[in-house]
Amino acid sequence: MFKNYLKISFRNLKRDKIYSFINIFGLAVGIACCLLILLYVQDELSYDKFNKKADRIYRINADLKFGSKEMDVSVTSDMMGPTLKKDYPQVEDYTRIYTFAGNKQIKNKNLYNIESNIAFADSSFFKVFTFPALHGNTLTALDEPNTVVITESMAKKYFGNTDVVGKTLDTKDDGGKSYKITAVIKDMPHNSHFRFDFIFPMSNLKYNWGNFISYNFYTYLLLRKGTNYKEFEKKFDEYNDRYVFPYAMKFIHMKNKDDFKKAGNKISHSLIPLTDIHLYSNRAFELGPSGNIEYVYILSAVALFILLIACINFMNLTTARSANRAREVGIRKVLGTERKNLVTQFLTETVLTVFFSVLVSLFIVYDVLPLFNHLTGKELTFGGLFSVYILPVLIVLPFLVGFMAGTYPAFYLSKFNPVEILKIKLHSGAKGGGLRSTLVVFQFVTSIILIICTIVIYNQLQYMQNKSLGYQKEQVLIIDNFYSLGNNTKAFKDEMLQLPGVTSAAITGFLPIPSNRNNTSFFKEATMDSKNGFIMQNWTVDYDYIKTMGMHIIKGRNFSREFGTDSSAIILNEVAANILGYKNPLDKNIYTLTMKGKPVVYHIIGIVKNFNFESLRQEIGPISFKLGNSTSMCSFKINTANVSSIVKQAENKWKALAPEMPFNYRFMDDAFNDMYKSEERFGTTALVFSIITILVACLGLFGLAAFLAEQRTKEIGIRKVLGASTPSLLFMLSKEFLKWVLIANIIAWPLAYYFMNGWLEDFAYRINLSLWVFALSGVIALIIALVTVSFQAIKAAVANPVKSLRYE
Repeated sequence: MFKNYLKISFRNLKRDKIYSFINIFGLAVGIACCLLILLYVQDELSYDKFNKKADRIYRINADLKFGSKEMDVSVTSDMMGPTLKKDYPQVEDYTRIYTFAGNKQIKNKNLYNIESNIAFADSSFFKVFTFPALHGNTLTALDEPNTVVITESMAKKYFGNTDVVGKTLDTKDDGGKSYKITAVIKDMPHNSHFRFDFIFPMSNLKYNWGNFISYNFYTYLLLRKGTNYKEFEKKFDEYNDRYVFPYAMKFIHMKNKDDFKKAGNKISHSLIPLTDIHLYSNRAFELGPSGNIEYVYILSAVALFILLIACINFMNLTTARSANRAREVGIRKVLGTERKNLVTQFLTETVLTVFFSVLVSLFIVYDVLPLFNHLTGKELTFGGLFSVYILPVLIVLPFLVGFMAGTYPAFYLSKFNPVEILKIKLHSGAKGGGLRSTLVVFQFVTSIILIICTIVIYNQLQYMQNKSLGYQKEQVLIIDNFYSLGNNTKAFKDEMLQLPGVTSAAITGFLPIPSNRNNTSFFKEATMDSKNGFIMQNWTVDYDYIKTMGMHIIKGRNFSREFGTDSSAIILNEVAANILGYKNPLDKNIYTLTMKGKPVVYHIIGIVKNFNFESLRQEIGPISFKLGNSTSMCSFKINTANVSSIVKQAENKWKALAPEMPFNYRFMDDAFNDMYKSEERFGTTALVFSIITILVACLGLFGLAAFLAEQRTKEIGIRKVLGASTPSLLFMLSKEFLKWVLIANIIAWPLAYYFMNGWLEDFAYRINLSLWVFALSGVIALIIALVTVSFQAIKAAVANPVKSLRYE
């Protein structure tokens, strides 16, 4: 019997080729999109879960406020980890990571490579985290100084194989120090919130140890089983009272912690579970690009909507076409077919159709997965579809959708009296459209919301990229690792300035884009108490920095070689000047402390116009410039279109001065755009899936319009004989769809406004939601509906009325 059901199902699919294609392909595209997004979401939710003790690992965060500057950071002092383990039995172990030491110059044959994925870590690092060793013992690998643990890919890069324990890596740092390889680990998984290639022991780090108020270390705690981390967080107040405030009082004049808090200041700590860091933490100094749980929610909703739209198309066409099966049902019932057999037949057909759609969707996913990875920056694999999270969806989907779509023909048509069915043709499939109308409106609501979201995201990205930032990011060439030139840094800069088209150059370690930062506590008065202190960025620059960056001095002057006292001078931005509260801050003094607590005095010589030096999600904060020697990079302002020639000449000069060192360069506008890479990828992804959603909806509308036109063939013929024009027939066939679009706009606009206004609230600098965006989305939806429906409507309207009247 079941074999007979399958045979009839295949015959019906083959007989109605157009509708079968629309049904199978439309649903397959929807399922494929859903599967791709599920792969993405699964990957985002999997971060750091590969660690065997992930459920007990927590990172310590710090929330600091000093004066008007508030900072939420992912780092702590060097003393916090060991002190907590010593004082609190709930802490089974801890490990610290330090990444602010800069790059390493590692020798590879006769050349040096600049390696940036390096870290210093405690010997307990591999006791807390799970990174399997290919060679060596990771539990003891960092016990001794001058050792290093490297990854599999780095072992192959420098030695050609992975069995390299006992060999050494020669560096140019610290006078040419060599490091003995004590272990080789597998490459850190892509779904880890940090990825290092070289891990050096903490004993090799040159640092002023024992400072409770200098925040430079990532500290992770391994709590004992059964410890409630929220309860343990309450211990941090006790830790602050016992260690942090007494230490701070040595340098800052304050009576007690209450004096500190009354001045509006704050020092607090909290724990974040390891597996929450990627999606729920976006603090200063994160170890890697953060994800965004909002994007996961949005894309999950998009996946659901695309699948729903594809299923709605499938159900609409299936139920609409079912009326044409009425006579078949009548004949079968006359011949003695029982109702349960008819029900089984219809359900088998729909389930089989969905099954074919699932198979086609798998081929689509396999083909487009590399493109999707490029679009999202992921490393997703086809095998991820067979995980315990997605495989059940693939198994259940054919039965679920098939049952939903087959319910109407299976239970509704099979109950009719065969005499009634054979005497008249049922039109329920065409005109019993209340539910179908609702489903089509839902399709348009979803499409319009996605159109609005895509336009808003694109406009916000364009606004951020084109906003006046207070400096000039275009035509600025940045050469990284400038310290590699050694004593030749000034010579290289001077030679580059001789090139036509190079107008200025600045050697510095700081750029007005998120990179390494230097947050320093300053004081308005020499008493240095908690009431007149504040935190601001303090960048070390050279004489030509402000000119090269295209910044503007609005009061006072820039640094000058003619003033020897400029070695103790400082330039503030407008925000910092306003914090001081002076009517004229020029020639006033501000104060800071060295790491040993000694006071340092700076006199203010200029005020620079405010500029955005962080993401446009944040308000401009206080910042200062001081003269100093920071040679991480050199920036060159170029005023010629022949940029490639400048780069080539720079590379030749570099090779002449440092032939053993690699030449690395970038442009500031590219570095600026990297800040918004996640937003750009999300916007592009949203655009692609919006287009696909609209196309899937159009495919369903096309099929539905074709069927409705077919149902009214005789009516159209009669109207043409009576003199109806083609435009009037076109309007008659299209007006119902136009009504659905108008209703969808009324529903979609407030929903889209709510969602996008919430998304834009994350940006300190944002666009306004204009009415034209909503009007444009409505027009686009209207045009899409008209174009889709008109093709079938025109085809029906221009048909020969004689053929139309002979239709039945």
